[in-house]
Amino acid sequence: MGGFFGVVSKNDCVLDLFYGTDYHSHLGTCRGGMALLDGAGFTRSIHDITNAQFRSKFEDDIQTMHGEKGIGVISDNESQPLIIGSHLGEYAIVTVGVIRNADKLMKDAYKKRTTHFSEMSGGGLNPTELFATLINQESSFEEGLKSALSQVEGSMSVLLLTANGVYAARDRLGRTPIIVGKKQGSWAVTMETTAFPNLGYEVDRYLGPGEVVLLTPEGVEQKVVPGDELQICSFLWVYYGFPASSYEGINVEASRYRCGAALARKDTAKVDLVAGIPDSGTGHAIGYANTARVPYGRPFAKYTPTWPRSFMPQVQEMRDLVARMKLIPIQELIAGKRLLFCEDSIVRGTQLKDTVQRLYDAGALEVHMRPACPPLVFGCEFLNFSRSRSELDLAGRRAIKELEGQSDKHLDEYSDPKSDRYAAMVDRIRQRLSLSTLQYQELGDLVDSIGLPKEKLCTFCWDGCRGCKSKPKAATTG
Repeated sequence: MGGFFGVVSKNDCVLDLFYGTDYHSHLGTCRGGMALLDGAGFTRSIHDITNAQFRSKFEDDIQTMHGEKGIGVISDNESQPLIIGSHLGEYAIVTVGVIRNADKLMKDAYKKRTTHFSEMSGGGLNPTELFATLINQESSFEEGLKSALSQVEGSMSVLLLTANGVYAARDRLGRTPIIVGKKQGSWAVTMETTAFPNLGYEVDRYLGPGEVVLLTPEGVEQKVVPGDELQICSFLWVYYGFPASSYEGINVEASRYRCGAALARKDTAKVDLVAGIPDSGTGHAIGYANTARVPYGRPFAKYTPTWPRSFMPQVQEMRDLVARMKLIPIQELIAGKRLLFCEDSIVRGTQLKDTVQRLYDAGALEVHMRPACPPLVFGCEFLNFSRSRSELDLAGRRAIKELEGQSDKHLDEYSDPKSDRYAAMVDRIRQRLSLSTLQYQELGDLVDSIGLPKEKLCTFCWDGCRGCKSKPKAATTG
């Protein structure tokens, strides 16, 4: 997925940029980058962070980088920031999102006969470069950003570092958040409000969908007004978002407590201990335990000093190894116990199956699983949600194929928690994972736990809906 941070100041801003960008490390997997601008021009640094922390790779760079304006990014794949020379002037750009219609946009750009693209080291097109090309087709940064956002299918939020200041443009439907903060002499823009408190910033405003603003040391100037339609990704509250962050004014950890409480209110399982699959399941589990009045414990200790996040390695076997090595079972809290775990979601289920077996090996009598969101039935069309290459990687889709002989039949029924087909799918997943019981969060309870109207949330991966208010639409085939 990725995340970015930008700052403008009356003084040197390199430390704010360094630490503010670092606070987005939980969102990205492969590369980090920073660009600064002062009277002498741009300075930029990009590093591979696949097997190292952002801070350790940039500690030396910040000793020589200086500027009163800067942007930084944690990226999934592509190298960023890019320094672009154009008729609009020289600027640096970072993006977060995915362009699903990149091939069409690239072909349209080629028709103008004045465009070329660089190939990334791993092959393919750098979406940040493509987005910059769309900006450069217009007569101003404001018009360029507005036009480019309107052409992208998928999702794209952007920061531009220019001589005038830092432009921030939120995705046309607001699928990813952008928040502006301020302190004496400085303004900053972030995707995670987690970055603000320790740097002394206070939230000033949340940008609306498609809104474009220009940050200068003197303040924030709106350049493009926000649109009316918001479709922010619900998974920010379920999994991606850091607990201390807030989006649309709604805190992640508080939302997860409400999610867990909703799961507990609809549950009848008799258990001895409630736990979370660390770390993103922890908030859900605390909410569950407090509501169910069952002791909360940590049957797994997570060893993080040397093991990275399990979704970061490129190879599935290595991801599974990382997931296993960093979770250390505590047998005294497992043996002879009926355990209930809250998990943010079940995507493939491969790592979870191994985790469940390890609990039984340590003497657990029962293992119950309570994901904080509904079963994933549709692959995300709007963000790089996971490394799944096919919808058949999803545990829900595999179960549907086993039940139906193909994976794209009756998807509307498999998305309906009141249908027999939904029950059969859940039971098939339960059997594969060797769980005592498996009970997913219902979508209505998840929406209530977040606290926004359903039409303002993207729930596509669960019900196939684009802007649906309540009842899921008849799903298209996958």
